[in-house]
Amino acid sequence: MRATAKVPVVTIDGPSGSGKGAVAAILAKQLGFSLLDSGALYRVLGIATLKANLELENHEAIRDLAHNMQVEFGRFGADSVELNGEDISLEIRTDIGSDQASKIGAIPAAREALFQRQLDFRQAPGLVADGRDMGTVVFPDAQLKIYLTASPEERAQRRYKQLIGKGIGAILVDLLRELKARDQRDSEREISPLKPAADALVIDTTSLSLEQVVEKVVRLAAQALA
Repeated sequence: MRATAKVPVVTIDGPSGSGKGAVAAILAKQLGFSLLDSGALYRVLGIATLKANLELENHEAIRDLAHNMQVEFGRFGADSVELNGEDISLEIRTDIGSDQASKIGAIPAAREALFQRQLDFRQAPGLVADGRDMGTVVFPDAQLKIYLTASPEERAQRRYKQLIGKGIGAILVDLLRELKARDQRDSEREISPLKPAADALVIDTTSLSLEQVVEKVVRLAAQALA
């Protein structure tokens, strides 16, 4: 058994717009744990694929790109992401970044290449990991597994407000259509489909505020890690 396997992990999975990223960031800060935004890794690889002019059918080249790309989080602020020294923090949060991440996530070779990168985030004193398969595939031995969900309409509305708040143009009806398409793609893919782990606690956040969800999750984490 690797020594890191003894490090506690809390996983927070769910579809886009369920609030998992915000909740995970707050929980990690409160616990003093490291944070893994697994979706950011897939977004980075998606943008890297575009920059390298690679076709999504070229799985071998995408796998090599995933192994060799240099990624750094947080050097220019909590949400900053760099790819080979270039700040792509805004790029990866666009609709193109989201769409590319979903398509990359359906490529087995890409998932395999990013798997070890995710495992390496498991360091003392603990880790909060958010994504779509953190509790089912990457950290199946996590001490606590949370699955956040919400109605497609509510998630699209949240996404719209997030983009507008960052000065990124968006059309709500288009966001809803793309979100539903991504939900279907993520849930039906053969490798690591989006679904709650068998032992995950499912929380519907549709009618809950961020503060209410955080309160629930913090309480559950305190019990699981006691």
